[in-house]
Amino acid sequence: MSRDAGPGTYPAGREPGPGASSWLGRLVDVRPGEAPALAWSWAYIFSILAAYYVLRPIRDQMGIAGGLENLPWLFTGTLVGMLALNVPFAWLVKTLPRARFVPLTYRFFAANILLFAGALFLAGPDGNVWIGRAFFIWLSIFNLFVVSVFWATIVDVFSTEQGKRLFGFIAAGATLGAIAGSATTAILARDVPTWVLLVGAALLLEVAVFSMRGLARLSDRLRQTPVAGDARPSDAIGGSAFAGITRTFRSPYLLNISLFLLLFSVTSTFLYFEQAGIAKRSFPDRGAQTAFFASVDLLVNLLTLGVQFFLTGRIVRRIGIGPALALLPAASILGFAALAVSPTITAIVVFQVLRRAGNFAIARPIREVLFTVVPREDRYKAKNFIDTVVYRTGDQVGAWSFAGIAALGLGSTAVAVTAVPLSIAWLVNSLWLGRRQEERQARQQDLAASGGPAAAPRTDGLSHPVPGPS
Repeated sequence: MSRDAGPGTYPAGREPGPGASSWLGRLVDVRPGEAPALAWSWAYIFSILAAYYVLRPIRDQMGIAGGLENLPWLFTGTLVGMLALNVPFAWLVKTLPRARFVPLTYRFFAANILLFAGALFLAGPDGNVWIGRAFFIWLSIFNLFVVSVFWATIVDVFSTEQGKRLFGFIAAGATLGAIAGSATTAILARDVPTWVLLVGAALLLEVAVFSMRGLARLSDRLRQTPVAGDARPSDAIGGSAFAGITRTFRSPYLLNISLFLLLFSVTSTFLYFEQAGIAKRSFPDRGAQTAFFASVDLLVNLLTLGVQFFLTGRIVRRIGIGPALALLPAASILGFAALAVSPTITAIVVFQVLRRAGNFAIARPIREVLFTVVPREDRYKAKNFIDTVVYRTGDQVGAWSFAGIAALGLGSTAVAVTAVPLSIAWLVNSLWLGRRQEERQARQQDLAASGGPAAAPRTDGLSHPVPGPS
């Protein structure tokens, strides 16, 4: 069976059935056998994003409390931390099966959260500044690692065809978690000590571990014959601890995914610095700053949720992966052009909300579909390298470019003008990626039809073949 199955191609007992007419079927094209995996995926990503969005406004407030002039150095520290953790993580992927290295990763970060909670409880006002800088760097590493590991697991379980139907809906679980987390911090930030919020976030990560194991148990139970050359989910993936780096630079496809993320990150950093500067000028009180950041997050997530529930899957099916990916850079071209003309607080906040919602609702779940046509080793190692190191490299480029523009005495207009051509290049890159993804998928379908390596069932047992070597 091909990865992008059409009507009449489902195995006996797995044809679309009553679920299509259920309340869930009215929201998403879920098919028999997929609902349990979908539910565990929701619980998994809900708990991760709730934990992160409890912590995110705290990070943003701590970042500006340490001085806007220090933000580029904090971004540099984040990149160094990403590089330091990437190889040990790849070694875990190489050495341990998924059911072991994923819980270890989350519990490592949960232990870190508890250490920060204890430090904030014991430290005085002077110590809080340095703890805040360390927390800013740490959380900027944390959020990319834990979300990247989640999506790597999801890509390992679902096929391209399923991703087009389900990834937007799964991402809605992330949005609900983000709403819950940001609303909690917005309500409690003025009255509850910061360390208490951190302890709550650590507990949510343990919920993520529980949910991931539920998804893994389901995957293992459904798994059939493994693909030749690919490790089973219950086995270690093997390979080199440096494969994520080497395989990314050897593959034009992975390099262009890297470019997509790099351009997104650079332009996002431009907007982040603009928002941080406005918050510091407009809200002198730290609690008010934290509440402002949380309120922006809440607006983003409410808008995102509506798009994910009702539009993401329909958009992808109607226009395809490439044009769907191109929507965010196209919107960025218009947004930065508007900021160049009128760099006001209202324009920046509106653009930030619309852009982040477009990323979470459309660009992010569709970008994950790109990894469904790469080998399993690349889904964990190369994907993690791209999602963490490449992303934070973009932060570096954006942060120091912003600082350089400010040092020249230029303001928001110059930043916006610089971002427009970057967004144009990003749009072209998006369309290229969409075409290459479709070509890879078609080659895998041809191999499956001819009895080649991709004809064997997926290692996750959801009745779709895994891609062969790239």
